[in-house]
Amino acid sequence: MNKILSVNQAIKIAQEIRKQNKAIVLAGGCFDVLHVGHILFLKAAKKQGDILFLLLESDENIRKRKGKERPLNTQKNRAVVLSALEAVDYIVPLVGMTKNEEYDRLMIQIKPDVVAMTAGDSEIERRAKQCSTVGAKLKLVIKEVDKTSTTDLIDEIKNKYGKTIKFYQ
Repeated sequence: MNKILSVNQAIKIAQEIRKQNKAIVLAGGCFDVLHVGHILFLKAAKKQGDILFLLLESDENIRKRKGKERPLNTQKNRAVVLSALEAVDYIVPLVGMTKNEEYDRLMIQIKPDVVAMTAGDSEIERRAKQCSTVGAKLKLVIKEVDKTSTTDLIDEIKNKYGKTIKFYQ
């Protein structure tokens, strides 16, 4: 089974899953360098329903949010790594998706039962509005795990091995 889907494939599969009365959980993020916080989040998200769809941010969006040196791993490579995880049923790379309205349309088309997030996420308010539009429950599945973000890991590597370290894609 191929876990990496186009947006159109994800919409079709979500429709089939709903016909089977299975609960769809939707989560999203960058997942640039996989770490323990990601694993704990994905396991907790999966427990909220039957099928976990993971929306994977584009390289372009990550660069806009986190700087020109990010992501360290391309979206394609991040998708392959995530597809190896048991907790993740499907990965949907968000190719070229940059506007909130595009995310809103996708949410309406997938129509999840649950949207899983980390407590303290800056997008909680926005996701809550999306959830109310589609009748989904917003679940904060874990608290942020201290010092495990990709940014924290990069900073720690730079501090340990010198400021001149360069990351290549």
